[in-house]
Amino acid sequence: MVSFVSHVTVDCADAYSLAQWWKPVLGYQDVPGDPNLPGHEECMITDPEGKGVDVLFVQVPEGKSAKNRVHLDLRPRADLRDTEIERIAAHGATVVGDHRGIYGPGSGWVTFADPEGNEFCVLRSLEEVAAHERAAAAEPADT
Repeated sequence: MVSFVSHVTVDCADAYSLAQWWKPVLGYQDVPGDPNLPGHEECMITDPEGKGVDVLFVQVPEGKSAKNRVHLDLRPRADLRDTEIERIAAHGATVVGDHRGIYGPGSGWVTFADPEGNEFCVLRSLEEVAAHERAAAAEPADT
């Protein structure tokens, strides 16, 4: 037997506010028939297309005290990485580290923090990865 990821749980100070902040970042919505409301101690958001993992925000009394041991890596569905980075920064995420170009032109990611300091990364889109692989395959081999 094997298991699958049912959802990712994020501990936070304000479950409702953080769920509201994340919904437009991910394009998610409240679970149909179970709306999140101010004061709820647990708020779940879900991918309306059913392709992503649900995210559950759980209110806890203690604050974040160190770097996340687990974080989300986001990959743009359609836009380019840099366009998505601009959109998320405009939404209020804080840049923690910019690692673009770390492995050469067009590579890398940007690490952000949400309003409660939870870190997450934005990677290249699958289209960008495929374009890079096609370009690399088209380069002549060293002799």
